[in-house]
Amino acid sequence: MVTSIILMNVERALVNDVAEQLVDQPEISEVYSVSGSHDLVAIVRVPRNDDLAKLVTEHLPRIEGIIHTETMLAFRAYSRHDLEEMFAIGV
Repeated sequence: MVTSIILMNVERALVNDVAEQLVDQPEISEVYSVSGSHDLVAIVRVPRNDDLAKLVTEHLPRIEGIIHTETMLAFRAYSRHDLEEMFAIGV
C-alpha cells in the first residue's frame, strides 16, 4: 500500500467544492481544510505507485479550482491511534 499526502492551493471561492470532489475519489481517504500556506490536504492510499501517478496526473488536473499541488510519499506510519484501535479489539 502506498500512502501519500497531497498539499493543495485552491481558489478561495472553490475550497468547499474542491474538497467535496476530492473526497469522492476512491483513492482519497480524507481531505482536510487547513490553515497556513496550503488550503487543503488530501490523504491518499493506493495499491501501487502507478495508481498515485494516475490520480495526480490525470484526475486532479480535471478538478476546477486547484491551483498548485505538492505530493509527498509516506515512508512509515507512526500512529498512537492505530495502536489504540488494535488494543480495543483485543489483539
